[in-house]
Amino acid sequence: MDAKARNCLLQHKEALERDIKTSYLMDHLISDRVLSLSEEEKIRVQPTQKKRAAMLIRVLLEKDNNSYISFYNALLHEGYKDLAFLLQDGIPLASYNGKDSVDGVTSYVKTVLCEGGVPQRPVVFVTRKKLVNSIQEKLYKLNGEPGWVIVYGMAGCGKSVLAAEAVRDHSLLETCFPGGVHWVSIGKQDKSGLLMKLQNLCTRLDQDGAFSQRLPLNLEEAKDRLHFLMLRKCPSMGPGSGLTLLVFFLSFFSGSPLVVSLIGALLRDFPNRWGYYLRQLQNKQFKRIRKSSSYDYEALDEAMSISVERLSEDLQKYYKDLSILQKDVRVPTKVLCILWDMETEEVEDILQEFINKSLLFYDRNGKSFRYYLHDLQIDFLMEKNRDHLQELHRKVVTQFQRYCKIHSLTSDQEDSMYWYSFLVYHMASADMRQELCDLLFSLDWIKAKTELVGPAHLIHEFMQYGHLLDKKDCTVCENFQEFLSLNGHLLGRQPFPNIVQLGLCEPETSEVYRQAKLQAKEEVDKGRLYLEWINKKTIKKLSRLVVRPHTDAVYHACFSEDGQRIASCGADKTLQVLKAETGEKLLEVEAHEDEVLCCAFSKNGRFIATCSVDKKVKIWNSRTGELVHTFDEHSEQVNCCHFTNMEHHLLLATGSSDYFLKLWDLNKKECRNTLFGHTNSVNHCRFSPDDKYLASCSADGTLKLWDVSSANEWSSIDVRQHLLNSDGLQEDTDVMVKCCSWSSDGARVMAAAASRLLIFDVHSRSLVGEIHTGHNSTIRYCDFFPKSHLAVMALSHYCVELWNTDTGLKVADCRGHLSWVHCVAFSPDGSSFLTSSDDQTIRLWETRKVCKNSAVMLKQEVDVVFREDEVMVLAIDNIRRLQLINGKTGHTDYLTEAQKSRISCCCLGPDLRYVALGEEDGSVKILELPNGREFRSRMGHEKAVRRVQFTCDGKTLISSSDDSVVQVWNWHSEEFVFLTAHQEPVKDFRLLRNSRLLTWSFDGTVKVWNILTGKVEKDFVCHRSTVLSCDVSPDGTKFSSTSADKTAKIWSFESQSPLHELRGHEGCVRCSVFSGDSTLLATGDDNGEIRIWNVSTGEQLHSCVPVTVEKGEATYVGWVTDLRFSPDSRMLVSAGGYLKWWNVDTGESLQTFYTNGTNLKTILVSPTFKTYVTVDNLGILYVLQALE
Repeated sequence: MDAKARNCLLQHKEALERDIKTSYLMDHLISDRVLSLSEEEKIRVQPTQKKRAAMLIRVLLEKDNNSYISFYNALLHEGYKDLAFLLQDGIPLASYNGKDSVDGVTSYVKTVLCEGGVPQRPVVFVTRKKLVNSIQEKLYKLNGEPGWVIVYGMAGCGKSVLAAEAVRDHSLLETCFPGGVHWVSIGKQDKSGLLMKLQNLCTRLDQDGAFSQRLPLNLEEAKDRLHFLMLRKCPSMGPGSGLTLLVFFLSFFSGSPLVVSLIGALLRDFPNRWGYYLRQLQNKQFKRIRKSSSYDYEALDEAMSISVERLSEDLQKYYKDLSILQKDVRVPTKVLCILWDMETEEVEDILQEFINKSLLFYDRNGKSFRYYLHDLQIDFLMEKNRDHLQELHRKVVTQFQRYCKIHSLTSDQEDSMYWYSFLVYHMASADMRQELCDLLFSLDWIKAKTELVGPAHLIHEFMQYGHLLDKKDCTVCENFQEFLSLNGHLLGRQPFPNIVQLGLCEPETSEVYRQAKLQAKEEVDKGRLYLEWINKKTIKKLSRLVVRPHTDAVYHACFSEDGQRIASCGADKTLQVLKAETGEKLLEVEAHEDEVLCCAFSKNGRFIATCSVDKKVKIWNSRTGELVHTFDEHSEQVNCCHFTNMEHHLLLATGSSDYFLKLWDLNKKECRNTLFGHTNSVNHCRFSPDDKYLASCSADGTLKLWDVSSANEWSSIDVRQHLLNSDGLQEDTDVMVKCCSWSSDGARVMAAAASRLLIFDVHSRSLVGEIHTGHNSTIRYCDFFPKSHLAVMALSHYCVELWNTDTGLKVADCRGHLSWVHCVAFSPDGSSFLTSSDDQTIRLWETRKVCKNSAVMLKQEVDVVFREDEVMVLAIDNIRRLQLINGKTGHTDYLTEAQKSRISCCCLGPDLRYVALGEEDGSVKILELPNGREFRSRMGHEKAVRRVQFTCDGKTLISSSDDSVVQVWNWHSEEFVFLTAHQEPVKDFRLLRNSRLLTWSFDGTVKVWNILTGKVEKDFVCHRSTVLSCDVSPDGTKFSSTSADKTAKIWSFESQSPLHELRGHEGCVRCSVFSGDSTLLATGDDNGEIRIWNVSTGEQLHSCVPVTVEKGEATYVGWVTDLRFSPDSRMLVSAGGYLKWWNVDTGESLQTFYTNGTNLKTILVSPTFKTYVTVDNLGILYVLQALE
């Protein structure tokens, strides 16, 4: 390295060491072969950023001039323009003429190209020798005279790489560029970068320093200097030369590459018409076509007009048809074949004419082409043909209707995606209202489009074009929009659900239901199975929108300040941004290397912060998804993040499992403050409305308030002590404070811990309010309503509740999630709130609608009697009452008074005159219908009663309990017998013939009892683990047992050894059932798999397995908890995550019924196998009837 370069590097060493990050710079140096891998490792192992920079400079000082130039270019490329400017005076002249070569590139070539800023070879480089040779031949033909070699082609085809490769040749540089090469980029450039390039070029053209020692200080001065130096260096380039004309063109077009390409295409046919076209553009007084265009290039209209006028009359008509294309949309050839009623080859020939004139562009997709216009060209065409647009859109629709049918479009057709995406747009633009209604309100269209693109795009179309509909159509529009909004989480999954079956669950007044019913009846006639939900009138839908943006648990979601967008993050490591109105995905970012735990919008909506298990905090541009900052100063996972509420001084707070909170200023690279004080993980943090304080809560049992300006602890509240005092907990009990939130006036702050929500006065730190949700669940998250005294909280039993913080009373239950709810958040105006869950969904709820709901929920323990055309359901509700419900109408025929103890089970008497119930306190009661009088009562058990059942004559009631005892109670004679041989709780029992009873238990045994004597007649040691279920064959000779040991067994009542041990299940085998003819046994496990076995041989016949789709996600959610065969043994229904019907002969799925909730415990089936009854975990009763 020469002395000048070395001294410059040493002079600015301190500034370089302070500011540069070495990792990306070293990539450039390695690519230029300046730095070896061993030297990179030597630099990388240095402990700090500054020491790594110092080591890099030390290594460079030992190298040659080429290394200096490579380092200078690397600084420019990585945005260190101020530092590169410092090194500019030290750039050495091209002085290496050695012929030593690496990969054919000599040190002389490397030096000259580095000095001129010629781009390096890309990492993945494909040699195109023929094209490179062609460019070099053209350069040699100039024979040292000024001139041009133009390389043209589509964007991204590698023009720059070819040009750079052509000059990467020792002999060519010496012959054609004896004074060196300078790479100039024409197009948009930031002013500082452009000035630096112009200054560098001036320096190289004025190496003798004859003109001036001072560099130009602004762009105008630089252009004048450059113009003078170019004329001095090349006197032959007079004002009339091609160079001056090109400069005029570039100036006239404001540097627009699009306009240059348009004029260039004209010049291709007539290369001597530079002056003519320039005069024509200057003299014509064209009206500005689109003043509101997103691009501000006035010359576009002139360039476009000239190019279009040069087309033949027929081609101008075809080009006019392109006015209806949307921006950034690639159109398949097939679409234009339909539009113009032509063969593919004819269309491609026409389009090639447009491409040759730079009036159209294309991408190649395999063997086919997709065509598009530049945004400016679309603006031009739309304005020019404004009065004909409606007619042009109508032509597109008419041609589509002539050649295509909706049901015939398939996803493998290259044009199908275009029609699904833009047919509605064309109809609306053509004002074809009837056709628009017929399309939007077609269940066939809904099915076809959602299978391809999901529901969000459809919801957007209903909202966007709703203004075109009349009042009647608006109602239908609302039907379809609600259907899509509430079933979006199902319609966006694979395999695609049966949309007709989903439609049958809509209200009978809905157009969706009407169309689904018509289609279902047609398909039932062909042998297809469909289910009608006959009691659905009593069900109210509280969610407004359900979306499934993630492929794993959604840990957090939040609204933007304007309420228009939702950001969400979760276990799939991504950040998603959605439209709050439709659920349409706006942005998806692979955000972190591990699970993303929290996200937050900035007040102005420009940024989104995310934090993760990977210990990093990242700031993203909320519109583009570009990474703005990465902060990595936490030493453990970062659990929460929150922006300040004021725009004028934006801060971000983060809390981590390293016990610290940190405050970040987005204008700085390092943390502004670290807040010390918590002695365990920080779970949550929130700024006060005025940003004066930051609230944080921790696993150490405290809620702390911090003064934001000083970053000092302002106040600490011992939440743990409040819980110890009120709940009587032991002193060593750990209390985790999960969440905190501020009231809108900032006077109160609430914290959630265990099952309590505590509200504190900020200044006095006194407890001013408390809500106790109950001991059966804990609060996982909470949020204050922005404008009133409501609080929303997520509870550990999958439920969300609204409470009045003034009265301490619950306002509403919001059930719908199928797993843990991790987050709840009100919209900024409080009109709605969102919830996010482990079930991969986000739900939006309307606050007012939820608050008006007072629905009573049922428990899942029900009994059903099927009589003729009647279905009577006995159920327990959530306020300790029994309801006798008419399953056909959904009306409650009988309702008891609330019981003192919780009801745990119930059953109907054979003649419906009596009902029995078991309670948590161990008591058993018999009530008389219809007056509800307590006819008999007995405290027969020491623990909760789990099952009660009348014998066939109704005189005896059998009950089992957690106390391991079965009670046989003749309630007429008041005689009773206790069956007491089991060592652990009895799981369930089954009545046999001749006063015999089969019981199975957690102790792994199955016993047969004589209920008259109370003695065990047979004792089977069936499994080492819990016996989860048993079934008795209809012929009474055999029974089955299933267990947590993943096996099922078939037994004969006459033998102590199993007839067959059925292996193969990979999860707990939770249920089993014999077919009506006793020849088949079905078993179901916790993985959702069902197996069909031959009872005689123990051979597996079929496996009904859930289909596995993307990322290993199983479509059958939850355990298989119950099974029932049809009387002819050809069909099987299973309960679990939802209800599913199977073909026994083939193992294929026949139908799926998606319940609103999940975790179905039982499915009760009528003898005809036409009516089905179950209750989901949301307390919703389903009485389903097969359509006939």
